[in-house]
Amino acid sequence: MTGLAEERGLVEVRGLEKRFAMPSHFLSREKPVLHALNGVDAVIRRGEAFCVVGESGCGKTTLGRIVMGLTEPSNGEVHFDGSRIDDLGETRRRPFRARMQMVFQNPYASLNPRRSVFDTLAEPLRHLRPRMRRAEVREAVEAVMLAVGADPKWGRRMPHEFSGGQRQRIAIARALVTDPEFIVADEPISALDVSIQAQILNLMTKAREERGLTYLFITHDLNVVRHFGDRVAVMYLGRIVELADVVELFDRPRHPYTRLLLEAIPKLEGGSFERERQPGELPNPIKPPPGCAFAPRCPLADERCRAERPALKPAGPARVACFAVEEGRD
Repeated sequence: MTGLAEERGLVEVRGLEKRFAMPSHFLSREKPVLHALNGVDAVIRRGEAFCVVGESGCGKTTLGRIVMGLTEPSNGEVHFDGSRIDDLGETRRRPFRARMQMVFQNPYASLNPRRSVFDTLAEPLRHLRPRMRRAEVREAVEAVMLAVGADPKWGRRMPHEFSGGQRQRIAIARALVTDPEFIVADEPISALDVSIQAQILNLMTKAREERGLTYLFITHDLNVVRHFGDRVAVMYLGRIVELADVVELFDRPRHPYTRLLLEAIPKLEGGSFERERQPGELPNPIKPPPGCAFAPRCPLADERCRAERPALKPAGPARVACFAVEEGRD
């Protein structure tokens, strides 16, 4: 696991790869393959907020979906609390589903428009804990609604009657109703108004403190990471290129791509917002470049970077996949 084997966590991913077959012209002999994940190793410690950041298309959401069992990996393993779970069938995986839940990005799409709020929140209990009596289900649903700042009277209403922020509260309540230990939150605030984002983050922080939750928090917003996360993995074209504590990452970013992301955060200079221009574009994941995938955009790249693929190695308190850092050229 490239230096991570000594760590144990609530969730561990080992050598995860995911390839998606892409449509091709019917006369073409080539079968294009999109390389979404290219050997991802990570350990998520119990009780932490483990953030994953990177540009669109870097594999963040695919990682979260594989961890949750919504997408099968092409290679690699997923372990939860010491047990391998990626190779389990639905029946054997069911006990883990109550302990692992997910909050999706779009609250307008993640709630069934034909189900009342109560039925939406009761469904996980009916499916995962079929022995619960009706009165117990109702009591659990009302308790979790109060916990997320929702009125239990909302239970009689339909999702279209609520704002985006209210819907996301309901979605978080659905994730919490089975009393899970681990939650994958995939861009949970990006579809919300800025005025509502802080409320949802505060709600998730409170839930973590009160329930001892562990988060895999997927986002493209480094400002959110600064205030919410404990550790952060920076992903680029299906690989983790830097892994560090949040404070360390912001104080001393090592990988050139991490520096690029931090420089791209809008800053207020001279009374107006200024933003650094990002050089180049993300390479084609169907035909990734040889060597380091970031080399075509990297100001520190040399011939070795363009020919060899760097592994994630210790660099001070962080882990970095970069020959320039390894050789002291950064």
